[in-house]
Amino acid sequence: MENLFLGLVYSLQMQTMMSLGKLANPVSGKIEKNLEIAKMNIDMLEMLEEKTKGNLTDEESKFITNLLTDLRLNYVEEIKTKDKDENEDKESEKKDEQIEEK
Repeated sequence: MENLFLGLVYSLQMQTMMSLGKLANPVSGKIEKNLEIAKMNIDMLEMLEEKTKGNLTDEESKFITNLLTDLRLNYVEEIKTKDKDENEDKESEKKDEQIEEK
């Protein structure tokens, strides 16, 4: 049973890393970033952690805690990058509009 639980958690971790754009999709070989799916997977892992509290081995508990920490940090990094890119795009559009007005 332990291997099945760790396999499920690992599978969700890999799906999340692909959704964060950190790993290429093994089928297409492409980076396919989708932060909404990444957040949903993180939420599912958090739910699994909460619902299984007290029923996990020390190894399982450490595994899910550590991977959730890593996924959260990567998610925040990607959100910051997205926000920065969006702000740069807006500034670029403003400059283009100012140039067109002249």
